[in-house]
Amino acid sequence: MEELKLIEQAKRGDKEAFVSLYGIHKDAMYRYSYYRLGNPEDAEDAVSECVLSVWKQIGSLQKAEAFKGWVYKILSATCARHIKNQIHAREGTEALQHEWKEVEDPQTRSVELKQALDQLSEDEKEVILLTVVSGLNSKEAGRICGMTPGGIRSKQSRALKKMRDYLENEK
Repeated sequence: MEELKLIEQAKRGDKEAFVSLYGIHKDAMYRYSYYRLGNPEDAEDAVSECVLSVWKQIGSLQKAEAFKGWVYKILSATCARHIKNQIHAREGTEALQHEWKEVEDPQTRSVELKQALDQLSEDEKEVILLTVVSGLNSKEAGRICGMTPGGIRSKQSRALKKMRDYLENEK
């Protein structure tokens, strides 16, 4: 309930409410961006760009309940833009390869988990990052990915099995 109140206040231009919202979501946004982009600097840049964009557009948010999904849709697009820019910067080379590094965040998973994520297709990785890492429900993730909630749950289940199989075979 408190978050919905903060969202309404931020929509009216209350900077302190917006900063409080940022405090609630910043760690999950960073983890999502980190796993999507593969390094801390790009993740920080993506979160910063997203937060700026959210601040500029928050007055247009129609339903406070849609805030989290709306933010992750913007963050997803920001990360996609970063990836596209990285690919363009590496013209003439093979497809972009993510170089996973440990994040100094106690909630972040191990190197093995990052390697397991690398076994997934981009769509599967996106679903896992949105649902497992960022905590969006299947309806919110579905809006971002253009899928039904059932499709998200199905893709999540298959992706988690693929990761589990990879991790079991690595032991």
